[in-house]
Amino acid sequence: MNPRLMLALLAAVLALAACGPDQPAGEGVSATLKQADTQGFERALAVREFSFPADHGPHPDYRDEWWYVTGNLDGPEGRRYGFQITFFRHGLRRGKRPGTSRWAGQDAYMAHFALTDVRGRRYTAFQRISREAIDLAGARAVPFKVWLDDWRLEAAPGGGFPWHFRAAQDGIALELEFDPRKPPVLQGDRGLSQKSAEPGNASYYYSMTRLAASGTVTLGGFAQPVTGLAWLDREWSTSMLAPDQAGWDWFSLQLDDGSDLMFFRMRRKYGEDDPLSSGALVDVDGGSRHLMREAVTVTELERWRSPGGYYYPSRWRLTIRPTGRTLEIRPVFPDQEFRHDARYWEGAVDVLDPDTQRPLGRGYVELTGYAPGPVEKSGE
Repeated sequence: MNPRLMLALLAAVLALAACGPDQPAGEGVSATLKQADTQGFERALAVREFSFPADHGPHPDYRDEWWYVTGNLDGPEGRRYGFQITFFRHGLRRGKRPGTSRWAGQDAYMAHFALTDVRGRRYTAFQRISREAIDLAGARAVPFKVWLDDWRLEAAPGGGFPWHFRAAQDGIALELEFDPRKPPVLQGDRGLSQKSAEPGNASYYYSMTRLAASGTVTLGGFAQPVTGLAWLDREWSTSMLAPDQAGWDWFSLQLDDGSDLMFFRMRRKYGEDDPLSSGALVDVDGGSRHLMREAVTVTELERWRSPGGYYYPSRWRLTIRPTGRTLEIRPVFPDQEFRHDARYWEGAVDVLDPDTQRPLGRGYVELTGYAPGPVEKSGE
């Protein structure tokens, strides 16, 4: 996910969470944005042991983390939906202090909820921001739960799977259960995902690449049953991008043959790929293979300009050298741009055979760090 979202979070919540009773909100924001990246927090410097279910919960010694779920759902009469649910935690102080007042929240939280109605060609997205204090938002490991107001992702009553998610706003609601079909995949070097050359500009990163999803989608007061597949990404870190990095293109693809592919293409400011772009190929049985930048070639085939003037790639060809396979990735429709405090593109996509256009799977794509400008003609 995009570290710039954390800056948007800071600007919006520090007046609530970081300012003392005698400190104007604007000064709190300014002071925090001027602090060094590490702010006394731990950094992702070395390989660590992962432990589940503990690592599903929060990591307060690190500044930022997120719980991020996307997926594609099928409803009755050929209806199809894409969804994104994300909870962001931003640490205002390192660790948890015993005996701290319930009013003195040490973390700020932001949540994003988006639904793509494929048949209706409608994308709707919501954002909420809160502080941790008095249980307005928070996260815990046992039993697992992360929440902001009444939006929540939590484990079953016994603490295991299936996990349950529910969010509702403005007549749109999503209620789902998630049950893993594969074990967690440790991304990068055994879970240490380096994002730039500087030591510590990295995250601890794991994915659950194939979650069976079932529940209901409610639109306009009408609830309908849905089933499909979801993908969970979990990362925590204190710093990631270098000054010359603009953002990334992130692909999560679930193929009909039972395999899954994740690849993030880190982009430098002048458009070239960063050498630390990487990903993973996940077999049917859950075994995974780390992919370095040279293993995957991403070719942009089309671009789309948003109503706000931001332009994004809108069709791609991915060549996966270890398998000799080439995939075409196409959004279900172009306008799936998230437009709140942060602006980025996050949408449901189809995976196609580039020669026959035969469907090969589905997935999600995230595009960050793009800016307003002219649409350049691109293609083969």
